Amino acid sequence: MGAVLTVARRELASYFATPVAYVFIVIFLVMSGTLTFTLGNFFARGTADLQPFFAFVPWLFLFLVPAITMRLWAEERRLGTIELLLTLPIAQWQAVVGKFLAAWAFCAIALALTFPLIITVNVLGDPDNGVIAAGYLGCLLVAGAYLAIGAAISALTKNQVIAFVLAVAACFLFAAAGSPIVTEFLSRNLPWMAEAARGLSVTDRLAAFSRGVIAFRDILFFTSFIGVWLFANAIAVDLRKAD
Repeated sequence: MGAVLTVARRELASYFATPVAYVFIVIFLVMSGTLTFTLGNFFARGTADLQPFFAFVPWLFLFLVPAITMRLWAEERRLGTIELLLTLPIAQWQAVVGKFLAAWAFCAIALALTFPLIITVNVLGDPDNGVIAAGYLGCLLVAGAYLAIGAAISALTKNQVIAFVLAVAACFLFAAAGSPIVTEFLSRNLPWMAEAARGLSVTDRLAAFSRGVIAFRDILFFTSFIGVWLFANAIAVDLRKAD
């Protein structure tokens, strides 16, 4: 784990060495606050909870997380530094996991900076902070799922724009899989796929966390989901490192 943490620290430091990290955080905080208090009808609901915030987070991450992952491996391949990285005394899987953990830690920092929302609901009412903590855990797992997808796709191309667009499209599939429009369409035309689509929906899983339900099957889903995409990431790096 020492090599993994070394890669993670290096990668996390590189985020804050450029304005990209600060732009991401500012955009995320502004948009999450705006959507929560306006479209989410935070005050009009008259309930001291963060359900509106949790409802919008997977859709915010849908665009902002691929903006982080698009450079994760694509930039290394474009600059030719991927060969240098992989010749260091670390295993390939350590580089993959280290980069992923750095991006995940960055998303955790962005989520932590939304703490004024927690203060607000505690000032206005008497919320169940356990439910709020579970919701934040769900948001972090959703970010991890999107990051794993984006990292795997980034390893397939040298072009960051292509990596971004493909990652957004892939993440959208898993975000919208459980939506009523999709499930109703599948129920009418492909009934055998409707249940599978609901099972793969990250938004449905997050909804359970936002209600304070931390089920083992949901934790297993996210850990397996992240693991599969990280495995795909490692394979992609191995196949394309000589390009």
